[in-house]
Amino acid sequence: MTNQTNSSPLGNVGICFYGAGSMAEAIIRGLTATGAASPDRIVVLNRQNAARLEELSRLYRVVPAAGEDAKAKALAESDVIVLCMKPKDAAEALLKLKSHLRGDQLLISVVAGLSIRTMEQLLGRPHPIVRTMPNTSSTIGLGATGLSFSAAVTDAGRELALAMFEAVGMTAVVREELMETVTAVSGSGPAYIYYMMEAMIAAGVAQGLTPETARALTVQTVRGAAEMVHRTGEAPSELRRKVTSPNGTTHAAIETMDRLGFGETVRRAMDRCAARAAELGEAIASEALKRM
Repeated sequence: MTNQTNSSPLGNVGICFYGAGSMAEAIIRGLTATGAASPDRIVVLNRQNAARLEELSRLYRVVPAAGEDAKAKALAESDVIVLCMKPKDAAEALLKLKSHLRGDQLLISVVAGLSIRTMEQLLGRPHPIVRTMPNTSSTIGLGATGLSFSAAVTDAGRELALAMFEAVGMTAVVREELMETVTAVSGSGPAYIYYMMEAMIAAGVAQGLTPETARALTVQTVRGAAEMVHRTGEAPSELRRKVTSPNGTTHAAIETMDRLGFGETVRRAMDRCAARAAELGEAIASEALKRM
């Protein structure tokens, strides 16, 4: 693991996680499990939950910063600061961070809806900022993260950000105006699949399977289907066509889904998801203006 860490762009980089929720933990787990970053170079802080910081320290050997002096020191000395707080707390946190932030520190945000423009307005100046949208599958190293960069981010900064999120899955660099779409596709995407799985399990039980059997069959089916798309490189539509015999059982099921508007429901749900992400961003920007 030492060799892995030393060869990683993050090997000798000090990283501070501002926020200690599930997404922060997912990234920390990926960084430490893969050796992409050294635990003793990762500091975690939050508003007031010292017990949560101790939990992360125990699980991943990262450094907790619970007191105000420790927080200020961590923010001032880290090379990379990862914003992982709730959207409603973002404006206040950035205003507090402003006096601690050096011009060469890379700021990475995983806060839904928080735009680069709003962050720079709160900081009062342009800054190297990476806006990201990971998802919860990052917890098991199978995440999908969209990234956008401010104009001040250097090539080295890009490399650091990409290395961080490639440690927990795959990455895609997109224009910032598409980050709400990334939220709709992959940020919230796992929940859509879980919802579909819930329905499949419930239907299996209703038709007579035990809950355990229905769950096992559903989990393996979804896992296998995703892996088929991944390994073969074929379009989902083509793989679906191959298993849908005319007038067969699958055809009957798909025809029913089409008749009930399955595709339209998914599209409208994702449109609403993207719109909600934009609303969150507008709320943060509005709060920022009030505080400036």
